[in-house]
Amino acid sequence: MDSPVPPHPSEPRPRRRDRHGRGMRGPVAPPQVPLSASRAENFRDLVQDSVERLERRWPQLTDVDFVVLDVPGTQEETVPLGRAVPAEKGRPAQIVVYRRPVEIRTKNRDERALLVHEVVVEQVAELLGLAPESVDPRYGQE
Repeated sequence: MDSPVPPHPSEPRPRRRDRHGRGMRGPVAPPQVPLSASRAENFRDLVQDSVERLERRWPQLTDVDFVVLDVPGTQEETVPLGRAVPAEKGRPAQIVVYRRPVEIRTKNRDERALLVHEVVVEQVAELLGLAPESVDPRYGQE
C-alpha cells in the first residue's frame, strides 16, 4: 500500500524567502544606473577618459599600458599619486595611477576627475621626457 506522506528529498530545496518572509534580496539599483558602479569602476572610467583625451593628441600612447592600483606598494615618506615605468625588453611602458591616495585628496567627482587628469598628464610627460604643458596645453589651468 502507498504511504500518504511523500518521502523527503535527499537535497534541500533552495530557500525562496528569508526567515522574515520578505523575499529574496536583489540589487539596490539596476546595472545601467550609475549607483551600481563601484568606486573602483568609476575611478577606472576617469582614468580611461583622461587617457582617451591624451591619445588623440599623442597616438604613441596606444602602446602604453595604463593601470589603476589601490595603493602604492612601497613605503615612502610621501605617498605618490602615480608612477611611470619605462618600457623594457618584452614589456611595454606602463603608467600607474593609485586610486586611494587620489580619492583621499579630493572631495567630489569633479575634483577627482581634474586630479586624475593631472596625474595622468604628469606621468605621460615623465615617460615622454616632456613638460606637462606640452603634453596637455590646458594642464594647470582647470
